[in-house]
Amino acid sequence: MATIQCGNVQFSAIEAVLFDKDGTLADSQAFLRSLGQKRARLIDAQIPGVQEPLLMAFGLDGERLNPAGLLAVGSRLENEIAAAAYIAETGRDWIEALTLVRSAFGEADRVFQRKADSTPLFDGALDTLKALSAAGIKVGIVSADTTANVSDFVARYELEAWVHVALGIDQGPGKPDPTIFYQACTALKVAPEHVLAIGDSTADIEMAKAAKAAGCVAVTWGWTQRASLLQADAVIASFSDIQLLG
Repeated sequence: MATIQCGNVQFSAIEAVLFDKDGTLADSQAFLRSLGQKRARLIDAQIPGVQEPLLMAFGLDGERLNPAGLLAVGSRLENEIAAAAYIAETGRDWIEALTLVRSAFGEADRVFQRKADSTPLFDGALDTLKALSAAGIKVGIVSADTTANVSDFVARYELEAWVHVALGIDQGPGKPDPTIFYQACTALKVAPEHVLAIGDSTADIEMAKAAKAAGCVAVTWGWTQRASLLQADAVIASFSDIQLLG
């Protein structure tokens, strides 16, 4: 076990650290903005008039992306359901609406192809992962992204030696439900009370608190527009604010 200091706050008896991906380890803001705009345009081509409401639902306002919005925080399924609701509002059947949305999302995926190529590691992330692993701390990623995208991110940046579990949300509840947190703890063979969570949103904070984690640390470097992170145990502005004390 180790003591980790984040900013001015110390967390003791830590066996593992679970990171969020987008906005925490991965610089995803530009990619997500382009993805949301493309999805909205493709759906509007089929259902004229829904583009602007969809952009608002995704958390997009011009070139600004709400870091606490649906696109930034929600799972793919949650985004699909939200988009389908706007189509259903036009009088379409629900299954028809879902089918249209999934087709549009799939087409957008083909346009952008490999997400990992467009969501690079933040400066300092790799050094932090290496330092934690070298100290015997188990490291995991728990993301609202799909498991395939999380795994591909790990592979793209060759993180396999330092990231011991990489989980996304394909089915079931998304954050802040603690299910994915518990799954990561089980895979790492650690108890939640010895796990530190590090993320960029209130969903990460609430998930960690619901799981009774050792602590939840919020980061501010992921987005141009800052989210409200007051519930976190600590708020940091750089990976250098994460210090191993032994």
